[in-house]
Amino acid sequence: MTTPVRLLALVALVSAVGAGAQRHNSNAPIDFGADHIELQDKANRAVLAGNVSVRQAEMTLRAARMTVAYTGQVVDGSPQVSRLDASGGVVVTRPDQTARGQYAVYDLNRRVVTMLGGVSLVQGGNTVNGGRLTINLDTGRAVIDGSSVGGTRTGANGSTTTAPGGRVTGRFSVPKRN
Repeated sequence: MTTPVRLLALVALVSAVGAGAQRHNSNAPIDFGADHIELQDKANRAVLAGNVSVRQAEMTLRAARMTVAYTGQVVDGSPQVSRLDASGGVVVTRPDQTARGQYAVYDLNRRVVTMLGGVSLVQGGNTVNGGRLTINLDTGRAVIDGSSVGGTRTGANGSTTTAPGGRVTGRFSVPKRN
């Protein structure tokens, strides 16, 4: 049973998560590290595998594997990256947020990160879980829905939870009162 108070609290949390975020500099260079890289120039992509870490400005993406798509244009000696597709225990960190999921797509042209598969978003003591998370890096707005792509997720304390299909769940911290 969802009460209007719970629904309003969820809306407030998701809004607070977005409002607390700074505007991301999607024009900053992208630094990467991986155990292995395969360049596929004819396909305008690179495949990074093994402990992949990609950093742009204040945002870091970590995953087991990532495909980097670029336009084929080279500006100042660097290819113009248009999209990052990550899979395998994806973690996106920003100054005050950590998001986890099984898959992520960072569309640099739209400045949007979309995560799927047992998604968890943590900011401070607040946690929201769902099937899909979309973060607009220009506005900082985060939207979580209970897509049926749910799954199992592991919390920061090592606990494992499974969200019921199609539902958004979470926990809100409450300030100490006198």
